[in-house]
Amino acid sequence: MSVAGIHHVTAMAGAPWRNRHFHAEILGQRLVKRTVNFDDPATWHLYYGDGEGRPGSALTFFPWPHIAPGRPGDGETVETAFRAPAAALDFWRERLEAHGVAVQAEERHGRGALTFRDPDGMALAIIGVAGAQDEPAWIVPGIDASAALRGFESVTLAVPDPDITGAILRDVLGFRHSEARPGHLGLAGSDSPLTAVEIVESTHGTRPRLGAGSVHHVAFRAADDAAQEAMAETLRSRFGIEATEQRDRNYFRSIYFREPGGVLFEIATDGPGFAVDEDPAHLGETLQLPAGLEARRETIAARLPSLEPEEA
Repeated sequence: MSVAGIHHVTAMAGAPWRNRHFHAEILGQRLVKRTVNFDDPATWHLYYGDGEGRPGSALTFFPWPHIAPGRPGDGETVETAFRAPAAALDFWRERLEAHGVAVQAEERHGRGALTFRDPDGMALAIIGVAGAQDEPAWIVPGIDASAALRGFESVTLAVPDPDITGAILRDVLGFRHSEARPGHLGLAGSDSPLTAVEIVESTHGTRPRLGAGSVHHVAFRAADDAAQEAMAETLRSRFGIEATEQRDRNYFRSIYFREPGGVLFEIATDGPGFAVDEDPAHLGETLQLPAGLEARRETIAARLPSLEPEEA
């Protein structure tokens, strides 16, 4: 059965140890995979998510220790929002502020929301969602099960023409119109729980410069190869946009394209998942490499920056 929703979000970061500390230890996500950027194996690719890293929960990073900050522009993801139980927002505000994070509280669609930035400036939010406490969560010391993050709620895109980007999301990726904040176009997926995309008009007049804190791409779900190919055909026939050839990312198979507003989109299959090369009880504990890089394991591992602050 076809699904529509966010698969994962991939961003860029600075110091790898700082990224791991914030996202795994402060936000309480599980580091479900430590591997490398397949196109630049001198760089980590760190995956965070719920206990299994299921589609709709995986936030991934390419961390380069000396990368410059990103610069805003037309055609970018300007916020990535998590869902948490509605009663947990006070906990999250206190926890983030205790770690020196500036937090703003607001209301969206009658629900509480907290907005903040990670150490590299990536714009994040936690949305209080009724019923989220019944969803699976990864539990770490200091975060009770009643408060833990439950995966993505939404991403917000800033593009010159929200309508054409919205048409791609609707006609190719299977989203449908939904409620949105004033000035935003809203679309919701079909997976459960729903993940959504909000689109706002951007007027910078220039393209963004990718850097620390920037979202590199947003990946959307395809149930399998056939569903992915059907999306690629709709993209080609209806919008005249060619996606890349399929690329095997070990944990899913992907195609990529840049939508008309400039945001890089990926369509990723749901499987095979993060347990394909590790015991589910020990996800993310050791460096995993694709078969083509195994012969270089010792060299690659020696060049990767430390994930521990005392060695950074």
